[in-house]
Amino acid sequence: MNEPSGTPQDSVRVRWPEAIVAVLLQAIAIAVIVDSLRVGVGWADDGPRSGYFPFIIGVLLFSSATFILVSQLRRWSTDRAEFAERAQLGLVMQMAVPIALYVGAIAVLGLYVASIALISWFMIRHGKYRVLPSAAVAIGVPLICFLVFERWFLVPLPKGPLEAAFGF
Repeated sequence: MNEPSGTPQDSVRVRWPEAIVAVLLQAIAIAVIVDSLRVGVGWADDGPRSGYFPFIIGVLLFSSATFILVSQLRRWSTDRAEFAERAQLGLVMQMAVPIALYVGAIAVLGLYVASIALISWFMIRHGKYRVLPSAAVAIGVPLICFLVFERWFLVPLPKGPLEAAFGF
């Protein structure tokens, strides 16, 4: 027989994550709608204006998110479904926090240096690799990306102060 996965204190119920994601989707939808209105949602002589289709997508997204939020609020006190156990959320945070820091670091350090740091972190911390193999991969992958995108395809990627010091 299946036993319960844990006590209520060991898990997070589904209601908060659903409500938070619904509100975040509403905010994204509002941003899409506002920008679509800014560029125009009507029809021009040659067809729909730039904001026509994004406006429709924004309205659909807002409507869907509102439906999810209202549904969750209506069953708030009776919903006992588990979203995840706290230990599982801890594992997710071990991945999500470094990736969020990586995204922020791209703006400050550039894509290549931030990628070296992220790859090194994951290889040493989670992969249990030694420093030398980690450094080789962490430097090699961004170097290959640089050669492929910057030199071969001529697509500039975000750079930071280190690349500026080398004249890129």
